[in-house]
Amino acid sequence: MKYYIITGTGKGIGNALAEELLKEKDTSVIGISRHQTIVHPQYQHQNLDLSDTQNLIARLPEIFPDLKDAEELALVNNAGVLGEIGYVGEKQPEDFGYIFSVNITVPAILMNAFLEQYSALNVPKVVLNISSGAGKYPMDGWAGYCASKAALDLFSQTVQLEQDLRKTGVKVFSLAPGIVDTQMQSQIRSADEAQFSLLDKFQDYKSSGSLASPETVGKKLKKLLQNVPDDLKVVCRIDEIA
Repeated sequence: MKYYIITGTGKGIGNALAEELLKEKDTSVIGISRHQTIVHPQYQHQNLDLSDTQNLIARLPEIFPDLKDAEELALVNNAGVLGEIGYVGEKQPEDFGYIFSVNITVPAILMNAFLEQYSALNVPKVVLNISSGAGKYPMDGWAGYCASKAALDLFSQTVQLEQDLRKTGVKVFSLAPGIVDTQMQSQIRSADEAQFSLLDKFQDYKSSGSLASPETVGKKLKKLLQNVPDDLKVVCRIDEIA
């Protein structure tokens, strides 16, 4: 059996990826989100608010059960939040904790638990973190989001270095999925232009049909997980998947 543990399966990319993977007979998905939107005999749901890290830690044994029949294992840290769009010095202070908790603390906790729990299983293992192009350059109004995604990229690179030194064979990727038609894009388009100078550009993405669908992205991510390329860098983009 191939097992995929995916955060954010309630909607968007996480939902589309889980649905794609569940089309395969020998596949089981453990999904983590606040709402269950998938009903399938091979789908197990963990109802969790990922901003509550203490509850997440308490639930780790349920998220990562014994999987002695596993032939392949993958963790997909897909869930992410943009937080409040606004300039530093004009934001609510608790928003920073929320953004960093969901975007970097939770993936770090889950990666640590995944690698610890399944270290003795000699099967292919992949960790796929969904990052963002915003982690590569500054975007006004998005300071917390940009910084958290940059942190996710470097965390992923460091974990891959550690796994290489241990010679475990684990593959780690931090992938920017491009501009996708998700709820986050709706949030961006409703921003105050005084807090986000690129508002018109992001509104044009929608009106011009430039946004990729979650289903298209889900299919590409499935391809990556099922046929891991040897030459793909840790920090990568979806258009680098052949």
